[in-house]
Amino acid sequence: MDTKIYFDNAATTPVRPEVLDTILPYFREYYGNASSIYGIAKESKRALENARGQVASAIGAKPEEIYFTAGGSESDNMALRGVAEAYAKKGSHIITTKIEHHAILHTAEYLEKHGVKVTYLPVDEFGKISLEELENAICPETVLISVMFANNEIGTIEPVAEIGRIARKHGVLFHTDAVQAVGHVPINVEEMNIDLLSMSGHKLGAPKGIGAIYIRKGVNIEPLIFGGAQEKRKRAGTENIAGIVGLGRAAELAVAEMEETTKKLTYLRDKLIRGILENIPYSRLNGHPSDRLPGNCNISFSYIEGESLLLLLDSLGVAASSGSACTSGSLDPSHVLMAIGLPHETAHGSLRMTLDRENTEEEVDFILEKLPAIVQRLRDMSPLYEEAVKNDKE
Repeated sequence: MDTKIYFDNAATTPVRPEVLDTILPYFREYYGNASSIYGIAKESKRALENARGQVASAIGAKPEEIYFTAGGSESDNMALRGVAEAYAKKGSHIITTKIEHHAILHTAEYLEKHGVKVTYLPVDEFGKISLEELENAICPETVLISVMFANNEIGTIEPVAEIGRIARKHGVLFHTDAVQAVGHVPINVEEMNIDLLSMSGHKLGAPKGIGAIYIRKGVNIEPLIFGGAQEKRKRAGTENIAGIVGLGRAAELAVAEMEETTKKLTYLRDKLIRGILENIPYSRLNGHPSDRLPGNCNISFSYIEGESLLLLLDSLGVAASSGSACTSGSLDPSHVLMAIGLPHETAHGSLRMTLDRENTEEEVDFILEKLPAIVQRLRDMSPLYEEAVKNDKE
């Protein structure tokens, strides 16, 4: 069945019509290389700098502090590896968390193989770090703290401003992976003492293959990609003007509509969470109950497999994702769900539904109508569920 309800906006979003209209001319009409000096190239250069200003405005930065990349993963790599190499003489210790995106975790593992010590902070049952543990982990060798703004799986928003204050107090750089947060929650890099920030276009209605990194003026990083002098020699390669224009426009729209969108999504999210927890026994909310992204709903259902749940939802035209990585070829449960203390069997039965501005209350009502029967159908095949019901009755 064709997808009728798209509830996987944390994975990617469709390109917004307004964004598509903005970028189309840069494929055929204004296709010049921004590094050239003739007329058609000057239009590309103008569009490039206009988008830089739009992105900077979205996070309270200066335009000259924005560098365009191919996406959030590149920006994360650029932040960690770039800082580790640039500040190697000062120290070789980085602090991050156990629930980061793999773009951070795998980069940290790479750095460990090259002599960098990495501290992975634990989180509580809601996915939040302890500020006390963070401060205690800082040592004279610490050069960078990298904590994500909001978690991509469970939606928990970290105490970013407080982390920035601690980092600034100790003279340590602070990077945040804000891929899930930019355009969805208010961000001001100055007020929050953020030194580096990663973002990705396809999480807020821009095309895939475009992202950016904010680097506070005065912060040094070694380039990840070498070549030409683009992006002030921080990131070589001919600029993806169409993508950059799309990111700028999408960021501008998201910030302008944020208050209205947040109000709508918070209502839909809370209705979805409340309806599931009240009508499906042996279910639990993952992530912080209030300090979470407006459109994030992550629920674990005991005694079922998340992959089977996804397939049955797909048969009804519903696209969502699971807390389990089994659909990508691994039998291991989500590292995020394990970090917040879920048992393996519960983590495998998780469902993440992430809403965006185009989703409706009718879609939420459809999920609330169909999901209880789907979960029950799967549980009827589970001897563990039968045993749990029997024990509860006793």
